[in-house]
Amino acid sequence: MTKRHSSQRGRLEERSWVPRPGALGGRRAKQPFKYEAYVPALIGEEEFALSSSIAAAAANAETAVRQLNQDQPDAPNLEALARQLLRAESVASSRIEGLVLGHRRLAQAAFAQDGRDLTATSVLANINALEEAVEIAKRARSITPAHLVKIHKTLFKGTSDERIGGVIRGEQNWIGGAASSPRNAEFVPPPYERVDELLADLCAFVNRDDLPVVIQAAIAHAQFETIHPFHDGNGRVGRALISCVLRRRGLAPRTLPPVSLALAGNARGYVAGLTSFRNGDEDDWYTIFVDAVYAVSTRATKFADQVVALQQRWAKQAGNPRSGSGAAQLIALLPSTPVIDVATATTLLGGSAEQARLAINRLEKADVLRTITIGKRNRAWETVGLFDLLDRFERNLGTPARTPRPTRKPAA
Repeated sequence: MTKRHSSQRGRLEERSWVPRPGALGGRRAKQPFKYEAYVPALIGEEEFALSSSIAAAAANAETAVRQLNQDQPDAPNLEALARQLLRAESVASSRIEGLVLGHRRLAQAAFAQDGRDLTATSVLANINALEEAVEIAKRARSITPAHLVKIHKTLFKGTSDERIGGVIRGEQNWIGGAASSPRNAEFVPPPYERVDELLADLCAFVNRDDLPVVIQAAIAHAQFETIHPFHDGNGRVGRALISCVLRRRGLAPRTLPPVSLALAGNARGYVAGLTSFRNGDEDDWYTIFVDAVYAVSTRATKFADQVVALQQRWAKQAGNPRSGSGAAQLIALLPSTPVIDVATATTLLGGSAEQARLAINRLEKADVLRTITIGKRNRAWETVGLFDLLDRFERNLGTPARTPRPTRKPAA
């Protein structure tokens, strides 16, 4: 493997910009100029040396992820919890890109499935892309550029930008500055001619098994964001890649920590960390990322406990329905399906519409479910208390907790 010093993280490549005919702006905007694109170093076979502090912090973060995936005697339906955390990941990842909505609005849009809420449609597509990434990580022997393209295509399927889904850019892109040219851009990714090689190299890195899992996810994400291979959606696909690595390496076999929640809560530090990585200060990025994984995993475990407590309260309010009854089954499933109607409940229970109706009526009288209207006529019910719990979970991640570091011994 090739060893590189941190100062050799990448190089600047001078390029010529030729304005398109009829470009908007004054005389200066229509004149050719030179700019510098950043070309990252290949990482497929690179050795990454970790300080003892970072290595210990990464190990603690991985322990937190494993604890989130452990069976607990009073744990809620693990599939329900995993689904809700996946939605939380999608909401936060989308929020980083300016697509802002709450969990109640997302759940109602997922129930309606009418495409009227364009923001919700994009976030729901992001959930599908995340599920695609996780499924690829479960079944593929190795991750390939074609898999990343498939995740990107899924991200835009059914949205107004579906035409760009799965299309690797064939021109220069940039971040910040004006839309007309990269003259004053904050960051210029590598030229499009370099993208194929860089994606193949990135996948070779993702398929390795010789790095701490959390560090591998951190590097893979930073490298993907640096390559910026698509016209749009790079951030969301890059964060889906985090989940892909955690699942592929077996660290999170059932429940993925919604890392984007912590990154969104520290958006300025997140961007600064990616910049530090490109500048050769890997430890700065590792610290931000490892702390995010640790914080969201430990708090997601507490969130799971809170969901258990909420379900126990629901059961008590409903008169402790017997195990196996429609009401008891719905209480177990509501965290993953917080908005339901009779048809949805019938499918979930696998019984008759009458059984579903009786279970809903019982939970509505117990103030476990509340009647709402979706659209003009669709009568539905939403859970009482779950959305408040999700909102608090997100607020508590505004200041990520630091992963425990080794204690320094005093000098002799």
